[in-house]
Amino acid sequence: MNKQITLLAAAILATTQVVAEEAPKDNNWKASAELGYVSTSGNTETDTLNAKLQGSTESENWRNEGNITALKSSDAAGTTAEKYTLTLQGNYKLESPNFLFGNFNYENEKFSGYDYRATATVGYGRRIIEDEAMTLDLEIGPGTRRSKLESGDTDNEGIIRGAAKYNWKISKTSEFSEVLVIEAGEDVTVSKSVTGLSSQINGSLSMKFTYTIKNTSEVPVGVDETDTETAITLVYKF
Repeated sequence: MNKQITLLAAAILATTQVVAEEAPKDNNWKASAELGYVSTSGNTETDTLNAKLQGSTESENWRNEGNITALKSSDAAGTTAEKYTLTLQGNYKLESPNFLFGNFNYENEKFSGYDYRATATVGYGRRIIEDEAMTLDLEIGPGTRRSKLESGDTDNEGIIRGAAKYNWKISKTSEFSEVLVIEAGEDVTVSKSVTGLSSQINGSLSMKFTYTIKNTSEVPVGVDETDTETAITLVYKF
């Protein structure tokens, strides 16, 4: 394991411990940390780290959530993939099942042709399904997107964001989730699907499988329009 990956893993674990110690001890606060690591040696030497820290809280009027993710992969020649994202969303509850939302998303991904991409949107949401086993939220609203290319050029455009968020507690120990987000601008449309399946191992520890597909309608020369990511991680809930 190279030095950068070691430091990143240590930072995620340290943050997890701090959040766990300072989190409110009530049923309205939920948080989890995910960590996946693969190392190979011999004919192929690679190190891959996938980490995520997320939290949510709910009160009478608000339902808020946020997450930070990091992915880093390297081989003998150097770094082959590196991505960091931050997503924050606040939902203000109206007369059930309606709500208003504000969403901010920041993504920094090397080898994508972009230095960073940030979006901010506001809009209307509706919880279509809500029972003990599953929930389904639909959201739509306008916003803005700022993109900075690796060349140094920047692009600003208005967007319409649509999202569907589905969660199904299959049993006491397993859970399925699907999040689909489409951000359509005048020049570029970005769509992202994240499918997850988790199974409890013991107590607060679970195993999670995630499959992500991301498509960008127009990209810099030499960059693929569609990216996929398959991850298997350990999840600790606190």
